[in-house]
Amino acid sequence: MRYRITFAAGLAIGYVLGAKAGRARYDQLVRSARKVADNPAVQEAAGLVGAQVGNAGRTVYDKAVHTLPVSSVRDFLRRPTEEEMEFVDWEEGTAKEGAGGPPDDVQGR
Repeated sequence: MRYRITFAAGLAIGYVLGAKAGRARYDQLVRSARKVADNPAVQEAAGLVGAQVGNAGRTVYDKAVHTLPVSSVRDFLRRPTEEEMEFVDWEEGTAKEGAGGPPDDVQGR
């Protein structure tokens, strides 16, 4: 359905932009478009679609927040990478053991 609406809108825009019928035909098309847009049934349908899109967006947001509980982008970017975590674990282990070098993947080998 979305593709049909997109196609119809593109067809209408292409016709308006490419029409050689002159200003009178353009004004007639504009009046017809406004008449359709001002129709109460069209207004109601547009309101329902807008509400559904808003609800769908909220649902997706809620699921994403539940899956990735990040309070902000800044918090997300502050999280250490796996390599950094391995290095931190190694440092903690070295501090307890007192010797050794960094893991091979941290040294870049």
